[in-house]
Amino acid sequence: MSLSKIRSVIVEDETAAREVLRSYLTKYCPQIEIVGEAQNSREAVPLLHELQPQLVFLDVEMPFGNAFDVLEACSDLTFETIFVTAFSDYSLKALNMSAAYYLLKPISIEELIVAVNKVYQEIMNKELFNRNKVIVENFREPKAEKQQVILPTMEGFEIVKMDEIMRLKGNGNFTDLYLTNGSKKMACRFLKHFSEMLPLPFLRVHKSHIVNLNFVKLYNKGGYITLQDGAEVEISPTYKEDFLKNFK
Repeated sequence: MSLSKIRSVIVEDETAAREVLRSYLTKYCPQIEIVGEAQNSREAVPLLHELQPQLVFLDVEMPFGNAFDVLEACSDLTFETIFVTAFSDYSLKALNMSAAYYLLKPISIEELIVAVNKVYQEIMNKELFNRNKVIVENFREPKAEKQQVILPTMEGFEIVKMDEIMRLKGNGNFTDLYLTNGSKKMACRFLKHFSEMLPLPFLRVHKSHIVNLNFVKLYNKGGYITLQDGAEVEISPTYKEDFLKNFK
């Protein structure tokens, strides 16, 4: 049985980088059909509307506007996106919170294959989830607590706002998130993923716990804190100094 192809567009301003990506996709990703290329956001927007691809390899930083400008101008389209970036911690945080696929330059062939395979399965199984809207909203929102987190779950994806997350607890290969409405969500990510992604007021206080400092009710010198929902969370000596410095 022949392999179904997914119609893809490359948007990359550097000629050499564009050629490398095209070469890698042609050689290592047979499920990809490259139907068009653009070298900046001005070219990309009309091209994407014309071709309406299923997948876009999108450079984050480009002339005449960045990747988020392109997504905003193409909000009427539905396509999966694999971002390509050389830098920008702020951009990476926006992508991580949006559960987006991205590749760091110089592109690793192995990471490219993994990302393409994941997107391919979603497209073929019609398990599409339009992250692009959330990605743009997160990038445009200056207040971190108002940004949204997309949680990969066993059933698919869920969106929660950061200011709705009270605490997080490691649960093996998963993370349990406890929300202000009393509900609990289980994300298919290690606690370390959230520890690296979530900014203050989120703070790791134990190898198994991250808390939102805005919901800490009291600190007990015995080595634990109490949150507004009554939950008691242990503080590890490793994280105690950092907690006291940030808890005011």
